[in-house]
Amino acid sequence: MGLIAVILAGGIFYAGFNLGSVQEIGGAVSENSTSSLSANSSVLWEAIDLIKKNYVGAKDVTDKDFLYGAVTGAVGALKDPYSVFFSPSDAEKFNQDLNGSFGGVGMEIGVKNNQLVVIAPLKGNPAEKAGFKAGDQILKIDETFTNDMDTTAAVKIIRGEPGTIVKLLMMRDGWKEPKEFEITRAVIEVPTLDWEMKEGNIAYIQLYNFNSNAGSLFYNAALSSLISGAKGIVLDLRNNPGGFLDTSVEIAGWFMNRGESVVSEKFRSGEENVMRSNGPSALVNLPAVVLVNGGSASASEILAGALQDNRGIKLVGEKTFGKGSVQEIENLKDGSTLKITVAEWLTPNGRHINKLGIIPDVVVKMPDDGIINKKDPQLEKALEIIKQEINK
Repeated sequence: MGLIAVILAGGIFYAGFNLGSVQEIGGAVSENSTSSLSANSSVLWEAIDLIKKNYVGAKDVTDKDFLYGAVTGAVGALKDPYSVFFSPSDAEKFNQDLNGSFGGVGMEIGVKNNQLVVIAPLKGNPAEKAGFKAGDQILKIDETFTNDMDTTAAVKIIRGEPGTIVKLLMMRDGWKEPKEFEITRAVIEVPTLDWEMKEGNIAYIQLYNFNSNAGSLFYNAALSSLISGAKGIVLDLRNNPGGFLDTSVEIAGWFMNRGESVVSEKFRSGEENVMRSNGPSALVNLPAVVLVNGGSASASEILAGALQDNRGIKLVGEKTFGKGSVQEIENLKDGSTLKITVAEWLTPNGRHINKLGIIPDVVVKMPDDGIINKKDPQLEKALEIIKQEINK
């Protein structure tokens, strides 16, 4: 069950998707609960009838509008920001998003505590250049306030033609008041990986996302590091919002023995689908440290949690975002689409990733002004720890 990278309005949005009914979700709705719902559905029709009779603008609302509104309300009752209903027109746009790229600002967005937030700005894109950080709250997009807005609705407003401007009202912990930014949309370029050898033969690998190229690029970086005589590795997953699940499992295989659990998908029925390492295990005996922060999400959390549980690899930085669920895409008969959460991810030791996130072994806060004069306290701590590991 892979992850699909979706270039969207606000930049990039990553989530676990199952396209169609690919596997048994587990557990049908009980007969009693279905009959109870049917018995009380008369309240819905009674309300719609009253609206039709009394609402001043009722002539402009079609029966299909009522239907889609009811389904949207049913999905909203789940209080899950990753479960969404798309009308046929929105479903068409969603499918375009899965297969295309658009002008945006280059960030992944999510919902925390019913507030739209930045998960991670993408390196080299407008959001990063504007100074956005993981955890920043998005209070308003152009003239629309984001109270109770889901990511799909936000993306529709943020996306636009490259060269046009979108206004974002932002708030950050420590600010006395919100600040408004005017961001020029651009075609989003998503970086994948950089690496270099640090002093003491320490390979420093920055992985920006888990797209389809990440596996082969990591292969080249890891192999080059070994050939160069690397004695240890610092893997930087900060502000990495995720990507393909299979890619995270593939990269975990470099650090873990074959057959070890990388992540489990737990379904409603209690059934668990365990995904295991398939090697090549070439970095198993090499000391390693992983950098994470609030912008590390989804596939990043899977990899970080697996290395922390299976190898005791130290995580340095700040708690991760907490996006650990899998969505299934169901195409309905009228062309509408339902995206619904069907499973949650658990680390090899059974820790829930969703909402809780992954807590680092060594917490190092990044100053509000970020990296100044090339001083990066989180990276410096990681290098300090890896040197200690090498010298043991």
